[in-house]
Amino acid sequence: MVNDTTRLLGLEGLAVVDVVAAGEDSRQGPIVHLVTADESARACPECGVFAARVKEWVTTRPRDLPVAGRRCDLRWRKRRWYCDEPACPRGTFTEHVAQVPARARLTVRLRQAAGEAVADRGRTIVQSARDHGVSWPVACAAFTAHAQRVLPGQPAPVTVLGIDEIRRGRPRWTWDETTGTWQTVVDRWHVGFVDLSGGQGLLGQVEGRTSTAVTGWLGQRTQAWRDGVTFVAIDMCTIFK
Repeated sequence: MVNDTTRLLGLEGLAVVDVVAAGEDSRQGPIVHLVTADESARACPECGVFAARVKEWVTTRPRDLPVAGRRCDLRWRKRRWYCDEPACPRGTFTEHVAQVPARARLTVRLRQAAGEAVADRGRTIVQSARDHGVSWPVACAAFTAHAQRVLPGQPAPVTVLGIDEIRRGRPRWTWDETTGTWQTVVDRWHVGFVDLSGGQGLLGQVEGRTSTAVTGWLGQRTQAWRDGVTFVAIDMCTIFK
């Protein structure tokens, strides 16, 4: 089931069956009714066997990127299937597609756009959350996922390494019943590592202003990487010496 409206929406695995325009005075976008257009969506996620018996129909409302500048109200009517494979421990499952995974309330591309806005477009997490209509934790997690996806596992070699601390927020403690002391849960100090000889900028940041935090980060680098560092720029803080 493919039509021009489905192509315009561009959510792989889903097809548009109806669009209800919002009123002229409404600030809401149109209501877009969707159905599953991917045959593999009825394959059991546990055993892979294609289901043949429908248990019930359900409607979900995943949030997506705006289309033509307007945020659409998506209504996906999908099936919950019985898995009839005797050896499979899963009794039922609901259809999902790549862009809207199981139990997801946002499309994958909306999450990715929120993360890319912070990483590549100079937005703060607050701005990205506001622009994409998501919460701060969601935008922050999207940025983290984007960074993990695009950044290399190891930074490129540097010849001049900068190390300095930065104060971030307030500390938090919790009471340890075993030791009878307060333990740090969130440290107000972080240590950053910067490429001063090239264009990589911030290489890494670890929580805690301790020698263990510094040596721990350096220990994750290869011996060849550490051998390539000719100079280290630090302040007079004793933990860096």
